Amino acid sequence: MLGNVERLVWGNRELILEGLSVTAQVCVAAFLLALVLGLTACLIRLYVPLLRPLAIGYIEFCRATPIFVQLLWVNYAWPEVFGFPHTVMQAGIIALALQSSGYLAETFRSGIEGLPAGQREAALAVGMTEAHAMRRIILPQALLTMAPSIVNQLVVVIKSSTLVSVIAIPDLMYQAMRIVHQWFEPIEVLTSVALIYIALIFAISAVARRFAGHLRRRYGLGGET
Repeated sequence: MLGNVERLVWGNRELILEGLSVTAQVCVAAFLLALVLGLTACLIRLYVPLLRPLAIGYIEFCRATPIFVQLLWVNYAWPEVFGFPHTVMQAGIIALALQSSGYLAETFRSGIEGLPAGQREAALAVGMTEAHAMRRIILPQALLTMAPSIVNQLVVVIKSSTLVSVIAIPDLMYQAMRIVHQWFEPIEVLTSVALIYIALIFAISAVARRFAGHLRRRYGLGGET
């Protein structure tokens, strides 16, 4: 078996690393876009009554639609209807971001609503604007409460990214299946890919714990994690 690992995995390391690089690009871009969309939808739902039904509809649509359907919908329907995305990479990023943004919007909402209302009122009373109070008072505290859910959603994005190969994005899973179809020996290749994903997720969890500890020290909100 070690011989097969050396031949199939190590021998194709450049292909695997290329796929891993694409996976990282897709996941980072999709997650950052999801954070922006999710926070925007959350703030509209909380603070813009006129647009609240639209925000709720957007959130529920994103959460209720399977990622596989969203991938195919964005890749094949959007170019005909909206004129974009122009590449499969863009389609994959948008589809992953759409679904995650719905869950992140609810995460942000629960974190913000979980804070005592008096903190926002006190910030406004001392002359802060809504935006300043949100940035300096509310979000830093809410972020610590929301951190586990946010990290969990990043993990979901990484796992869901394995599906982008269905629209021919050359990610890690796509390259792994190319090797499998070439040699018809899936055990060593897919086991190695599974271990890569496990290592990636463990690394992200470790970084998230350090970041949460940094926030606690910076804002004086408790001990280290």
